[in-house]
Amino acid sequence: MRPNILVFMTDQEQADVVSPAHPCITPRAERFASEGITFASTYAPTAHCCPSRATFFTGLYPSRHGIHNNVNTSTAINFGLNEGVETFSERLREHGYRMPFSGKWHVSAHESAGDRGWDELAPSTPVKAAGRSAPRDVDRWEGLAYEDELPPRTPGRVQRPGWGDFEVYRTLEDSGDKAYEGLSDYRVVSRAVDWLHNEAAKEETPWMMWVGPIGPHDPFNVPRRYRDMYDAAGIELPESYGDSLRDKPAIYQRQRRQLWDQLTPDEVRDSIAHYWAYCTLEDALFGEVLDALEATGQADDTLVLFMSDHGDYCGAHGLYLKGIPAFREAYHVPCIARWPRGIKNPGRTVERLVSMADFAPTFLDLAGVSSDQRHTGCSLVPFLEDGEPDNWRTHLCTQLNGVELYYTQRAVFSDRYKYVFNGFDFDEFYDLEKDPHEMVNRIDDPSYEKVRKDLIRHLWEFARQEDDHIFNPYGTVALLPYGPTVANTEG
Repeated sequence: MRPNILVFMTDQEQADVVSPAHPCITPRAERFASEGITFASTYAPTAHCCPSRATFFTGLYPSRHGIHNNVNTSTAINFGLNEGVETFSERLREHGYRMPFSGKWHVSAHESAGDRGWDELAPSTPVKAAGRSAPRDVDRWEGLAYEDELPPRTPGRVQRPGWGDFEVYRTLEDSGDKAYEGLSDYRVVSRAVDWLHNEAAKEETPWMMWVGPIGPHDPFNVPRRYRDMYDAAGIELPESYGDSLRDKPAIYQRQRRQLWDQLTPDEVRDSIAHYWAYCTLEDALFGEVLDALEATGQADDTLVLFMSDHGDYCGAHGLYLKGIPAFREAYHVPCIARWPRGIKNPGRTVERLVSMADFAPTFLDLAGVSSDQRHTGCSLVPFLEDGEPDNWRTHLCTQLNGVELYYTQRAVFSDRYKYVFNGFDFDEFYDLEKDPHEMVNRIDDPSYEKVRKDLIRHLWEFARQEDDHIFNPYGTVALLPYGPTVANTEG
């Protein structure tokens, strides 16, 4: 019997916050994990919403699906998916699945979720753009006055002359009995809950539901009731907060010194309290969806997936948000699945490397649907059955071409080592066993040269497989220390 499928994807949530020993309060995720399976080493292909979500929906990496940065800005490399790219939702729709969609899409400026097989309940899809018709970013400041003298900085905000302050966090007044009833995420969840109560059991055909809130994306603005769950004074700064970044690329240093070092250590603690509070709020919303599913009587026959599209640094290395730094916090995402009738030996944790590209082939596999599209990822169904697929990956790669500022960055890592190719600065190499917080860049340590060469070999093999255009041998751009022919040699 084909299962129902329900995906609850938050936005910009670190994997760590749902770990059992973490101080962030997520009781529904904790209970959910005990009833299912945790994929503890799940990573985004890019630390950015649009390309990561496009990978989730297509099973492809950015080099093949074509989305590299924010599709809703005038600086986008592409505004829509490459021609011929299909999403899993189209195939499931063709094979009889009902497809309710509530929340964030953020995959294409040309198409909405409804164009890709979904029935939109409460979409956050922006107005479609025709070609490069996105408004010019500079127009938003027309008529605004420049302040020669800035007022005293407001806690939780970073001052940027001529740009306006950047708000990192703020406490909101409670709204309604649940404190969050005035938030847009409550509307997204409410529409999903209504559909589950009123439509889920109407027909015998299976369904797939998407629930996509926007939290805990910055700014970390949360109702007071949730903020008050945390004592900021008792929060420890991230272990990597003391990283000087002197052995890291200069753009990392610039971001911290120009922006985030304005925040005092106490503000950093307060920002973390707000971020955790936001994650706790999203956990409560997730619980509302689970309760509605339980009320349908279909919970046993439904695969529920809880995950995020990428993480947030939230003070790690003194940084915030996501984008060009390649540290773990922005790439490592929570991923927990529950399916009472389909997951053997629930309560397990899988430590093998999982990619966002693995979910499209997994959903098609569960639905018994074939695809002519060669996916970057592989089905996770054997893990659900308490087995392991043959020849599962030992390395995972990332692809980043910048956000609105363009940088070529590629990373490849195993359980032990990580290499980061920075086409704009010197590279990075970390021994994750000795240095799990990526504090010491060992790129020039000769004792690791064989390991670095092997990682670069894997990077080139993946680039060939995924048609990633970093092959140009011209003198000013061929900067990896070993070129693509290293992939022709044995390790």
